[in-house]
Amino acid sequence: MATLAHWMAIAFYLATTAVAARALARGRQPDNKLLLGLLAAALAAHGISLYYTLLSPAGYRFDLLAILSLVAWTVNLLLWILAANRSLTLLILILAPMGALTELGAVHSWGGVAPREQLSTGIAVHALLSIAAYSLLALATLQALYLYYLNQQLHNHRPGGISRLLPPLQSMESLLFGLIAFGQLLLTASLLTGFLFVDDILGQHLVHKTTLSIVAWVLYSILLWGHWKLGWRGNTAVRWTLTAFATLMLAYFGSKLVLEVILQRG
Repeated sequence: MATLAHWMAIAFYLATTAVAARALARGRQPDNKLLLGLLAAALAAHGISLYYTLLSPAGYRFDLLAILSLVAWTVNLLLWILAANRSLTLLILILAPMGALTELGAVHSWGGVAPREQLSTGIAVHALLSIAAYSLLALATLQALYLYYLNQQLHNHRPGGISRLLPPLQSMESLLFGLIAFGQLLLTASLLTGFLFVDDILGQHLVHKTTLSIVAWVLYSILLWGHWKLGWRGNTAVRWTLTAFATLMLAYFGSKLVLEVILQRG
């Protein structure tokens, strides 16, 4: 089953890429039902393959190639949802082959496997959710920086370069908030599983990390509320995105600094 799903995912991703490339080469919109149908098939097969990849018989995989496959699947799923009512053919052309590439690479374990007897299922799920959330929110931050650059170019009446090839600004903003919403959902699940499955947060010196992660969660929640209720966009959205992500990164790297440098010296 795992091998079949693996090769089917790659085949459907490549078929999706071919349909999108052919349409763009001819200067016309593709058959949206066919394009999204192929992408949905790729996502279904990729999801099955990903299950067997992350939860291998030998244990849990947290290596770079496995996580890249997880992130590619999540981003393509988001793209499939957003493409239902807007034209995102060029983004599909870019991201579908990335799905195939990461799925191809995920068969190789790069970094080893965490044995099941050393890691409970709850902690493994918490770790996977955390990594996926950080990865999606990192992508959202890169997207926010690109939107800031694009806004500056438009403000100065100098649009050009790759921006001419990408979808309209409104579609790119939809992708940004889609990434943030998905990342926020995963971050919420990560925090909940952490409270449920991590024993003795105080004893493991996780207070700094947990507190800052909650602060980041609040900042992302305010940003999403402001976007949906108050119409926040543009540089306002960029500033909130960067602030929230900086807080989230401080939750991890700041905790590492406290644990490995300050407390050690103390």
